[in-house]
Amino acid sequence: MYEKMIEPRVSETDGVGHINNTTVPVWFEAARNEIFKLFTPDHSFKNWKMIILNMNVAYKSQIYFGQDVLVKTWVSRIGNSSLELYEEIWQNDILCAEGKVTYVNFNLEAQKAERISDSIREELGKHLLHNETDEEG
Repeated sequence: MYEKMIEPRVSETDGVGHINNTTVPVWFEAARNEIFKLFTPDHSFKNWKMIILNMNVAYKSQIYFGQDVLVKTWVSRIGNSSLELYEEIWQNDILCAEGKVTYVNFNLEAQKAERISDSIREELGKHLLHNETDEEG
């Protein structure tokens, strides 16, 4: 599992006093930086590999300014050229949001998907959702 602590900003708080729903996908993406680095180590957009295909967010509980949130990210599936991630946002030990996202490893120059390399697969495999579930019980 990858983890990222985020400190909510005042600007992310909406008129009813909680973090705006549009902020949650941005936080999920911020927690993916270590995964992006696997595919594009120099973070160059010229060589960018991770193209999003699908994203879903389920809101479970309100999130508030003034209290840090923890974003947890697992790899739920590794395909030939794509991968799926499962994500959670926690605040004060309460699950506040869940996300699922699918990315494809894409060659911008050739304009086609590419197989995920064995070295990246190995690293992603360390963060598989079922591995952690198996270890816990």
